[in-house]
Amino acid sequence: MAAKLKKGDRVIVLAGKDKGKSGEIVQVMPAEERAIVRGINMVKRHQRQTQGQEGGIVNKEASIHLSNLAMADPKDGKPTRVGFTVKEDGTKVRVAKRSGDVIDG
Repeated sequence: MAAKLKKGDRVIVLAGKDKGKSGEIVQVMPAEERAIVRGINMVKRHQRQTQGQEGGIVNKEASIHLSNLAMADPKDGKPTRVGFTVKEDGTKVRVAKRSGDVIDG
């Protein structure tokens, strides 16, 4: 099945402590049905010092379930569902259900 949300997409959080915030997807983990969104679901982690990096408490993004994310509509930036259509030349493209705009390509 084709992925509805991909790396680089602008998404809006629908549920959880960051509800209403938006950000860009940094990484998608299809097997776990989770994604990491820049600046969303920040957690503090205790990190041991290594040769390359400093130790201490660091802030980093934790993953968030895909069901709690919605694509931001290219037209107005509001949450939308994602559908698929096949163009005349046979390529399959993602389409925003809210506005009908093609999301990529």
